[in-house]
Amino acid sequence: MNVSPSVIRRYVFIMGITLAVVFALWIFLAPGRAPGDFHTQTGDIRLGSGKYDEALEEFDRALEEMPDHRGALMGRALVFIHTGQDDQAVEQLTYLIKYLDDTLADDDRTGRGTLAAAYANRGIVHDRNGRHEEALQDYLSALRTDPEPLEGPGILDRIVHQTPRPATVAKRAAYLTEQFKLPENERVLLMPELDEKERTYKP
Repeated sequence: MNVSPSVIRRYVFIMGITLAVVFALWIFLAPGRAPGDFHTQTGDIRLGSGKYDEALEEFDRALEEMPDHRGALMGRALVFIHTGQDDQAVEQLTYLIKYLDDTLADDDRTGRGTLAAAYANRGIVHDRNGRHEEALQDYLSALRTDPEPLEGPGILDRIVHQTPRPATVAKRAAYLTEQFKLPENERVLLMPELDEKERTYKP
């Protein structure tokens, strides 16, 4: 039986809304949250809906409750990336990377994933602004830290965003590495139509 793409998109959209509602209820009802978690989770929902000003307000509230809340710091950085505030994004991600480097326990897998995502996201910002050598170093640091959260979006995300073969940190790092082996006048480092498809990461 053939199902039209519009039916699939409608189904995915409805499921996405349903999951968002369930998630919101869980956030509201879940007991025992650590300080800052509620506002960070609410900020994530606002961020996913493109309500960037509201998301930033929630992340700021989270940081008032829990300074250096790593989810809120990452959320602020993503707001800055999505709104074109690249300098602020780099500053926020650099702070988060240093904070995690100084405090991360060896057995903290979630924290390691956050650190990898911070390196990857800073690399993306550097890449889009023509700082390709810095981008490559960040991509390699991300992959050395924890490659698992950087493998790219799952099948559901690919359907929703219609990116069957999305860019990943590993692919971009490999491409840049090959380009840097070429003479400078033969390198093709900036590919806006492809670079814009590289998704940001949040574990």
